[in-house]
Parts: sequence; structure tokens; C-alpha cells
Amino acid sequence: MDPITPAYGSGTLLLIAAGAIAVLLTLIIHFRLHAFVALVLVSALTALVAGIPVADVPAALSSGFSSTLGSVALLVGFGVMLGRILEVSGGAQVLADSLISRFGEKRAPFALGVAALLFGFPIFFDAGLVVFLPIILAVARRFGGSVLYYAIPAAGAFAAMHALVPPHPGPVAAATEFSADIGLTLLLGTVAAVISWYLGVYLVSKWLGRRFDIPLPSLLLGEERGRDGLTDAEREAGTAGRTPGFGLVLGLLLLPMLLIAGKTVSNTLISDGRVAEDNALAGVLTFLGDTPIALLITLLAAILLIRVGGGKDGLQKLLDDALAPICSIILITGAGGMFGGVLRASGIGEALTDSLGGLGISLILQAFLISTLLRVAQGSATVALTTTAGLLSAAVGAASLGDVQLVALVIAIAAGATVLSHVNDSGFWLVGRFFEMDTKTTLRTWTVMETTLGLVAFGVALALWSVGGAIA
Repeated sequence: MDPITPAYGSGTLLLIAAGAIAVLLTLIIHFRLHAFVALVLVSALTALVAGIPVADVPAALSSGFSSTLGSVALLVGFGVMLGRILEVSGGAQVLADSLISRFGEKRAPFALGVAALLFGFPIFFDAGLVVFLPIILAVARRFGGSVLYYAIPAAGAFAAMHALVPPHPGPVAAATEFSADIGLTLLLGTVAAVISWYLGVYLVSKWLGRRFDIPLPSLLLGEERGRDGLTDAEREAGTAGRTPGFGLVLGLLLLPMLLIAGKTVSNTLISDGRVAEDNALAGVLTFLGDTPIALLITLLAAILLIRVGGGKDGLQKLLDDALAPICSIILITGAGGMFGGVLRASGIGEALTDSLGGLGISLILQAFLISTLLRVAQGSATVALTTTAGLLSAAVGAASLGDVQLVALVIAIAAGATVLSHVNDSGFWLVGRFFEMDTKTTLRTWTVMETTLGLVAFGVALALWSVGGAIA
């Protein structure tokens, strides 16, 4: 749903947004109301209070809900089925053992993060997380301790790559708006992502792991397996499938990355004019590289290549059991998108734009602050990124900045769009429910990590801004 003409001034709308967030947190944390019910209720009340016409409220609610589910439900569904096959077959344990044998037990969280950085180059945050989930849980179960030691480095790596590095849509959109060089944005964005991940995610994960003892999530984890990849019951009955080799497991994880990378290359060549839009091969690559299609192909490959116990009936039950626990995750994530969608439709973003557009501060700081406030107000990092870039594009064009400073602005905006993930961000609910953390704990862990990640990225942007100014 498109934003309506705001019914109130900027100050009133910002107060409405703050009040809605406060009410939502109170309902969930203090009154223990189920997050799905609370999100739908507060979304409806916010729409009415913000002046959205009563007849348009249902459309405003369903728009945010359906758009979020459209991007999340298929990814989560295919991802958890693939993950369950890898987990039950012992494939996740095989990959975990291989990582640990190369990096050592003490560096297992570091190994997970590095692997996620590599896989996160072409894969969106939510898709990468659901595919990587069984490996995270396999490593966490083997060594024990808080699951945050292992989950935060991997999830934070996907978040860093998604926010800062092309071909992800946010940095591409901002770079395009500023006419920044995409190649340089890719190079410096990757450097910024690695630095931000190490300082703002990996080191922070050690502190969070010591502070919060989060047990393994029971809903998404099957029965414990031994070093041979078998459960006690399978070993006794001799009914287990064949444990896949390291090469097969790695190939299955690489398959969606390669398919998505093919789409990225195809789209880049088309946008550069090197390939015609109606090119048949480009069309095929675009189709196969669409994230849900890539995950579906990978799931089918896993079904064909990995044998699980129980034959066809056992496989069908396995996939049914994999889908059952994620109903709540999908609904809550969709409701989080609904809440953010209502805030956007009510004109909150425009209110912030009007309030902050004339700030008399440097462009680099203005970029970070506006993006941060937009992120906090309406939840969507992509909206915060694109809106901020559009707001500053005229000033950036008039400033005659060098290539490095343009990239620094892109990174600063991405940093602001990363910090303070909270209840109006669908990713907040996805992470919280996957690792079975309550809302308060998710705020004290995931929100903290996202904020340190964004702040370190902004520090890198400031350094690049200074270097770019010296070069110019």
C-alpha cells in the first residue's frame, strides 16, 4: 500500500510511532501476550490513530503482512526442509566436523562466521540464515555452551554482507542514487563488512555468549547424533540412511549461491547494456537464480542425492515434521512486516524526512543519522537506505565528491539502516524465534549486535570519508 497523505504533522506522527512501539513492547514483555496477536492488534490500532481511513485499514494491514510473507515464507519453508535433511542424514555434522578439524574447537565460532561471510556474498540474510541453521546447531550441540557463541557470528556475517556489499539491493540502490562506482562500492564495502563483522559481531558474540546462556532451540533440532552421524535408535535398528560426504554437503550449500550469483551476473550485464533484455540465456539464469527457485532446486537435489531412513514415507514425514514448528515463526515474521508496513503507510518516513532534511551538519553524519532514525521508526532497512539516498542525492550531486567519499556515504547510510533492529523489523522476529529467545532477550542480544555492527561500519565510513577528502 502506498503512503497516504499524512493526517498529522511530523511531531505528532513521530509520537504515534513511539507510542505504538512502547505499547507493543508492554503487551509482549509485561502482559505476555503472544507476539503475533500483539503485533496485529497494535498494527490495527496504529493505523486508526495515525489517520489511515477506516476503509483502508484492512488493506494497509494485509499489504505489509503479505509482502513480508511473500519474501520470507518460501525461503523459510524450503530452507528448514533442506536443513532437516542435512541434519537427519548427518550431513550437517559432517560439515561441522570438517570445519572444526580445520579451525579447531576454540575457533569454531570464527569458522562459522567466515563461512557465512563467503556464503553471504550473493545470498540474502534470511535465506542464508535458514540454510546455515543446521550447521550452526550441529556445532553448538557438539561443544555446548550458549548457542549465541555460534549463532551470532554466522547470523551477523549474513547481516553485514546484506547491508554493505553489492549485489545486495540496499547498497546497490544507494550507490546508483549517488552515481557511485559499483565496483569500488563492492571492494570497499567488502572491506567494511569484514572489519565490521570482526569488531562488531565476532568479538561482541563472545561477550553475549558469556552473558546470556541460550540453550539449543528444541523445535528445530532433531535427536542427538553421534560421531558416525546416527542416533542411538538408528544405530540399534539399522534403519538409518547413508551419511553424505563432505563434498556432497558442501556442493548442496554452494548450489543456491551459484544459482543466485548467475542471476546477479546476468542482471548486471543487462543493466550495463552488454546483454539484451530479451536474451534467452539471461532469462534462464534470472529464473534459476531467483532465491525461492534456487532453494527449491537445492531441496530437490538434496532429496534425490541424500538417502534418509524410512524410504519415501520416512522422507515425507521428515519434511512434514520440518514444516510444523515454523508456523509460528512465519506468522510472527509476517506480523512484524505488517507493523512496519503500517508505519510506512501512515507517513512516518515522510515525517522524518521533512524534519531532518535541513540539518546543518556534514553529509556523512547526516547520512548516518537520517538513515538510523528512518530505520528505528519504520523497521525496513531497505526503505531507510533508499529514502535517505534519495533525500541526500541533490546535496551529494552539488558537493562534487570523489569516488571514495561517495562510497563512504553509501556505507554510512547502510550502517544507519543496520543499527537498532527491534520489534518493527521482520528480521528481529525471524532471529528471535529461530533461536527461541523471548522478546526482551532478543532486544538485549540481536539488537545490541546489530547496533555494534552498524556503529563499526559507520566508523569505517568516517575513515574512508577522511581518506577520500585527502585524496581529493
